[in-house]
Amino acid sequence: MLLPYFQSNLIEAGCDEAGRGCLAGPVFAAAVILPKDFNHDVLTDSKQLSEKERHQLRDYIEQEALACGVAQADQMEIDRINIANASFLAMHRALDILPIRPALILVDGNRFKLYPNTPHQCIVKGDSIYFSIAAASILAKTYRDDWMRIISEEYPQYDWQKNKGYPTRNHRKAVLTHGLSPHHRKTFRIRDAQLNLFTHHGLNDN
Repeated sequence: MLLPYFQSNLIEAGCDEAGRGCLAGPVFAAAVILPKDFNHDVLTDSKQLSEKERHQLRDYIEQEALACGVAQADQMEIDRINIANASFLAMHRALDILPIRPALILVDGNRFKLYPNTPHQCIVKGDSIYFSIAAASILAKTYRDDWMRIISEEYPQYDWQKNKGYPTRNHRKAVLTHGLSPHHRKTFRIRDAQLNLFTHHGLNDN
């Protein structure tokens, strides 16, 4: 069972992202404010759930949340400012569209860029500790997966319908065979015959 809040006095927004380690597509992020008495037997880190469970939980989260927002930073922004900063940008955009202003931001991970006038708490593996972060992970993951399914119709050769842009062996082979699509991150590239991945920014999120 996850925890309903970090502290009981302030309005908290949980934040998480999806798609940092992908070769293609945007990075998505979500911000979620849940009631202090929120509880759910199944809700946890999106990576621990099936696709069906994630989509069922997305509907429940959107019904029960006091506020939620989903945003993205696209592949061009990722190439320009690097994946870490693009992830922070997407989370800031998700926070920007919340109809309720949080007094504290709970962020999954160990780094975050200060959001204006709002303190934050970074929590390693926070999506398996706090409901609000887990809820944000599910929204970010499901909306990103939906996005990748849509663009896969135009570029079926990369099999994004299945791999969602992650660097599977077949996805890397498809890049070597067909080249990069407009949706690929140009700073994530295939290096050699062993299909090793690296980025110009020195970040490796595989």
